[in-house]
Amino acid sequence: MSEWALVAALTVGAAVLRLVHLGQVPPDPFYDAAVRSMAMSWHNFFFGAFEPGGSVSIDKPPIDLWLQVISVKLLGFSSTTLKLPEALAGIASVPLMYVLVRRMWSAPAGVAAAAGMAVLPIEVITARSDTMDGVMMLALVLALLAVVHAVETGRSAWLFAGAAALGVAFNIKLLESFVALPGIAVFAYLGLPGARRRRLLRLAAAAAIYVVVALSWLTATLLFPAHDRPYAIGSSDGSAWNAAFVFNGTDRLGGKTQELGATEFEADKHYPVATQEQRDHIPIGPPSATRLLARVGPLSGERLGLEIVAGLLLGIPALLWGLRGEDEGPQEGDQDGDERRLDVRRRMRRATAAGLSLWMLVGIVLFSHQIRLHPRYVEGFTPAVAAMLGIGLAWAASWRAGGSWSRARLACFVVALALVVLYGQRLEYGYPLQWWLSALAALAALAFALLARLPRLADRQRRLLLPAGVIAMTLVAVLVIPLQADRTAIVDRVSDAGLVGELPGAQQHPLSAYLLAHQGGAFYELAAESATAVGSLIVQDARPVLVLTTYDARVFTSVSKLKRLIAEGKVRYAFLNTFCAGPDQAVNPACSAPARWVRAHGKDVSIKAGLPQGGLLYLLPGATP
Repeated sequence: MSEWALVAALTVGAAVLRLVHLGQVPPDPFYDAAVRSMAMSWHNFFFGAFEPGGSVSIDKPPIDLWLQVISVKLLGFSSTTLKLPEALAGIASVPLMYVLVRRMWSAPAGVAAAAGMAVLPIEVITARSDTMDGVMMLALVLALLAVVHAVETGRSAWLFAGAAALGVAFNIKLLESFVALPGIAVFAYLGLPGARRRRLLRLAAAAAIYVVVALSWLTATLLFPAHDRPYAIGSSDGSAWNAAFVFNGTDRLGGKTQELGATEFEADKHYPVATQEQRDHIPIGPPSATRLLARVGPLSGERLGLEIVAGLLLGIPALLWGLRGEDEGPQEGDQDGDERRLDVRRRMRRATAAGLSLWMLVGIVLFSHQIRLHPRYVEGFTPAVAAMLGIGLAWAASWRAGGSWSRARLACFVVALALVVLYGQRLEYGYPLQWWLSALAALAALAFALLARLPRLADRQRRLLLPAGVIAMTLVAVLVIPLQADRTAIVDRVSDAGLVGELPGAQQHPLSAYLLAHQGGAFYELAAESATAVGSLIVQDARPVLVLTTYDARVFTSVSKLKRLIAEGKVRYAFLNTFCAGPDQAVNPACSAPARWVRAHGKDVSIKAGLPQGGLLYLLPGATP
């Protein structure tokens, strides 16, 4: 009961970190526009339509956005309700991590893993943003939990449930979910009972279920005629398949055109680091072996690297010791000496060591070398980070006086604490309060560890309290700096969602007022030069938008089609909020044929509409003012 009380307290703490001032976090106009549009018709809902007319869709399956649509339908459309599914997913991951790691290793490891997940800043920030990575992460946790049940019970149904959960994760965030796939597959292979052939056959059946679930939505889109399917933003041919496997697959790994509003890291540029806010605005560095340990930027060591370092330094030796069959203390069901339970325990340790290690390795290697990286992508392996941290702390606290491994374990623990404290000082650029708390907690953890080795310490209750002290103080040493990073992120309203399609208030408010007053019977509120240029306007007005170009300035509405729609009275205005200049004219929507035609033949009414400058809003030729 005391363990569940701790888990309940950690869950409440996770809820505070993810819910406080949630509505003040800047929204993501791109996905929010889709939620607004999807709530308007079943067609838009199924396809993930970006604009109310249903002509174009987002670049991913809309599974996560379905949850957001349900949220806004039940509770009203607001910044808070848009982010609520992501926040709830982050909160739910904390008790589930406890259950998961407890079954894989031990109850103390589960509590420590839950604490690591509750505080992990990159997860907190992602859960406070209206993107889908937090929900995908929860699906990965559920998938591994189901496979753990399969190892414990030997039942194929749990294995197949895990495969289905992985398929759902793919439908939420596509190839990002692949980070967990090799590790969970190896976990299942090594953990399941039976001969090798039988295990391989069961894994083959699970793989088939995974493929069916993963491709279910993409396949379902093919049941509709091509003219009924929205054009998938980001694709080169309008296909949702192309958007999934090329735009969000190979292009993400090998690099792609810079996104609008994005900034690239410049190696020779001097970036100010005097304040935390300045550090947060430094772009993610280029691919390197130490990218995830950076001192600055949105993916700094405070937000992820510190827990990675502690998890590796303690988790790797813990998993290796576990392979040697060393008992980490009484486990549930082991006391009766039942051979089957002991066999399950041995298989679980073997599967945990290989599966978690592979999951961590894939995540670290991929995200260290991926060309284009957003911080939220690392949700693909945050459960592995928290699990490794929890297992490592439980192992470090389980010494026995006079045990054969006590000195080696103590040496690993001392080295890990020293490196965590030194790395924390480097991240903090000095010795702020949180660093001193980390250093003092590390010393306290070491003191508890040394007391546990005293041979005259015979009182059983005190010997149980000392390992708890080691775990508690080590958690403070590792998590106090990330917790301060959480606080800063909440105060500064940090989001990892991006601002694609965000119009300045000085443009959006007069633009909306003017268009709504001069629409007449037009179906489209306006023609936009880019599919993603007016996301915040769609969020506000929920009116259909005629898209002139999609990603990389691919023409979606030709000049001849635009002329026809003008003649039919379906569109009267065009909004062109970028300009044709610079070296990348080929991928600049302002340089596309329809945008050039509008500028050459339309009437500039920007100043009349109350916009701060000319060259933005055009009355289309042939349309009455």
